[in-house]
Amino acid sequence: MNEFRLDGKVALISGGARGLGAATAETLAAGGAKIVIADILIKEGEETAAKLGKDTAMFVRLDVTKEAEWEAAIAATVKRFGSIDVVVNNAGIETAALFENCTLEEFNLTMNVNVNGVFLGVKHAIRAMKPGGLSGRGGSIVNLSSAAGFKGTAGLGAYCTSKGAVRLLTKAAAVECGRLNYGIRVNSIHPGLIKTEMGAKTLTDYVKLGFMADEATAEVAFANAHLLGCLGRPQDIANGIYYLTSDAARWVTGIELCVDGGYNAS
Repeated sequence: MNEFRLDGKVALISGGARGLGAATAETLAAGGAKIVIADILIKEGEETAAKLGKDTAMFVRLDVTKEAEWEAAIAATVKRFGSIDVVVNNAGIETAALFENCTLEEFNLTMNVNVNGVFLGVKHAIRAMKPGGLSGRGGSIVNLSSAAGFKGTAGLGAYCTSKGAVRLLTKAAAVECGRLNYGIRVNSIHPGLIKTEMGAKTLTDYVKLGFMADEATAEVAFANAHLLGCLGRPQDIANGIYYLTSDAARWVTGIELCVDGGYNAS
């Protein structure tokens, strides 16, 4: 069971201030990892880091669409904790609009955060983790995709597109790191609908788009779309990420871990 411990590992989590990111930070810290909360939400990020303790966690401001900020965040991580072993590309946004009404600006913003942000996280994680890099001892990269990266969903065209891109970006990076013997594993995780602020927004958006009569009806419909009959918890996703970052997953790379209550099986 020691392979499930994260002692000695250092993890940077983008979008770590709240929601899935904060749950992941708390879970990895409980397993023994040092944590870097990276987010544009300064107050919430600092509070999440403080909750974990100054010896365990720190906060850095990170706009995932800015390459210089990625470079600075990773450098700050290695300076503070001595290495970087895990990068969780969690930051993302959701745009709800019918294709006929979705503006190019909305579509591009979704791609910029959800795809470009992950690309930059993967790029600079590899640079730091590969042999001869700033940390140089390999590691694990986990990219947050979605069940919507497998299935088309009405009203979420831009979001589905972005998460499908993350799915294959992950596989390409896994192949590259494997073929180059970098010692870096790259995997994606695919949540169903989770009870977070973003999940609540999805329910509200479905009412606004006219697909559902009200939020209560929307929640029941989404719960029933998952084979286990309920929405997920942030902890469910954090547990999956924990596994992928641990040495228990040492022989796991390039996979799509669906933590979706059976949504994609239906």
